[in-house]
Amino acid sequence: MDTKGVILIKIIFLAVFAGLTGLHAQMPAMHQTAPVALKGGTIVTVSGETIPGGTVVFENGVITAVGVNAEIPAGAEIVDITGKYVFPAMIHARSSLGLSEISRLAETVDLSEHGNINPNVRAQVAFHAESDHIPIARTYGIAVTVATPTGGIISGLSAAMLTDGWNWEEMLYRAPVAMVINWPNMGNSRVRDNTLEELSEVFSAARRYKQAMEAAGEQGVPHHARDVRWEAMIPVLNGEIPVHINANEIRQIQAAINWAEKENLKMVLVGGRDAGYVLPQLKDKNIPVIVSPVISGPSRQWEEYDRSYTLPRMLYDAGIQYCIAGDFAPAYSMRLAHHPSSAVAYGLPLDEAIKTVTLYPAEMLGFGDRMGSVEVGKDASLIVADGNILELSTVIEQVYIMGRSIDMDDRHRRQYERYRERYSRMQDAN
Repeated sequence: MDTKGVILIKIIFLAVFAGLTGLHAQMPAMHQTAPVALKGGTIVTVSGETIPGGTVVFENGVITAVGVNAEIPAGAEIVDITGKYVFPAMIHARSSLGLSEISRLAETVDLSEHGNINPNVRAQVAFHAESDHIPIARTYGIAVTVATPTGGIISGLSAAMLTDGWNWEEMLYRAPVAMVINWPNMGNSRVRDNTLEELSEVFSAARRYKQAMEAAGEQGVPHHARDVRWEAMIPVLNGEIPVHINANEIRQIQAAINWAEKENLKMVLVGGRDAGYVLPQLKDKNIPVIVSPVISGPSRQWEEYDRSYTLPRMLYDAGIQYCIAGDFAPAYSMRLAHHPSSAVAYGLPLDEAIKTVTLYPAEMLGFGDRMGSVEVGKDASLIVADGNILELSTVIEQVYIMGRSIDMDDRHRRQYERYRERYSRMQDAN
């Protein structure tokens, strides 16, 4: 097929895709051009005391002042938020947002590559900036999502992405975040043993490659061709980034912990459905946990119905570092706040629950110095709301990402306005 034919097919596909999704790409927000002061609201700093009647000032995307008597620079835009609340924007620590649009339309899904071993996969390059799911997550207060690849044994490298921007390069916040590993099912001994043998051989090969690269140029050392797979694993072997191991069942969790210790790797447990059964081991080995999800039923007939809902409280009581990620599917990313709010209903303190989707993920993902709380020097990624962001009745009125005031329109809100108008006309007709 000639080049014109290929281009035509692509145009037709994009047109069909836009029709199927109702694609309505929004303009990215303008960069901050003048200081902004959010004045008179209750500032929930998360990392410190809550400040009633306070002010947050930010300039060039960075918070410059916080407090009751915060100095407002000349020429600043003053936004009266009396009676409102300011929170740090939320962080979704594990999601397919931006990597998947319509699960039944393969052309819109870019979650995994062929084969079991893909450490060189970089999630950010597959991130679709014009996904219809992103504006919805954004208007629900999510400023950063960790795009996470799936599939195989080693899925690749996850990336923290902003939910506002023109393209993936502009939306990239931090990468790589972690190497994603899927722990095998421990019930099938043949599959388990084969998988673990392959996994061990991969790390052995990567170490040999690293050693060869470090010795390159020395007398008598032969040339070694570069391999992008093993090159991608060097930050993991050096301890610069952790391995995020997806494991839920108790035997998976225990085996993963032992393996990571043997391989001398920094491990973060992801999913962790049975983490409550191995709290002493997690605490002793200093293994952080990304709980995903909280809203779920028991996995065994004999378990309590609220087992998943009480897990965050168990981790909190045990003093284990953790955060809450919520649903993996992009269409449900906007429900992130529902998960910690459900944990509150089962014993997790409210102030603690807010941290599980703000400060804690920022710290666990490597950018706690830049995001996660309302502090001077941190990025001005903020939520202005009429109540606590974990209350389901709360309305988020404005979101700022890196100081940019984002467009609060999304597909959900357009549908709401559409049908509100419909019923208004019906009432008028009657």
